[in-house]
Amino acid sequence: MRATRLRRARIGVLTAATVVSVLMVLLVFAAWRNDYLISSDKGVTTAEVLSAGRLRSAVMYVTPDGETHNPKVGVLYPTNLTAGERINVEYSRSDPDLVRVAGRDVRVAIQPALSVIVVAWLLALPVWWLLVRAGRREPVAVD
Repeated sequence: MRATRLRRARIGVLTAATVVSVLMVLLVFAAWRNDYLISSDKGVTTAEVLSAGRLRSAVMYVTPDGETHNPKVGVLYPTNLTAGERINVEYSRSDPDLVRVAGRDVRVAIQPALSVIVVAWLLALPVWWLLVRAGRREPVAVD
């Protein structure tokens, strides 16, 4: 019974680290895809930052056709923005709600994603190793 629990725990630790790693790769892929969509039909304008946070910042901008846009998901790569600031943004003309801070791209997302992957494995591998060692110390039942 204990051996089964240890085996399941080892599998669970490796699965959790793998899931985190895959999610981070998907996050970088999604950022790359958004950048591709913006770059393939790019419009550039000035936006006003309405609210600024570490993970999400709301902006409002006017496209050349006179329409005002305030994307629900905010602006991509919002680091170091402050409310009231006027910034240059790049947006997809075919989907004006897809907008990023001008000059920023997927490279901004790579380092945090890699950091999360490294930390996940730095936590998972010692735990996995301890579980393997605990399994080796368990006496084998002789029938």
